[in-house]
Amino acid sequence: MNIALTAVFTKVPGGYVAYVEELPGANTQGATIEEARTNLEEAIQLVLEANRMLAEEELTDDSVRESYNLALV
Repeated sequence: MNIALTAVFTKVPGGYVAYVEELPGANTQGATIEEARTNLEEAIQLVLEANRMLAEEELTDDSVRESYNLALV
């Protein structure tokens, strides 16, 4: 499954800051744009894992959990 996200890279003194518009909390920095891009991939994974853990903590015995494939146009 592919989901298109928007990564924003801004040049600042000392390198680049980066974030994903659609995923609050997914932000990072790097000395080069390549380093910022690599760090952003890790930040995205960490945010998704943290969100999943928080959601799982709120599940009850009445909860139904299933995989969902999103097709974006």
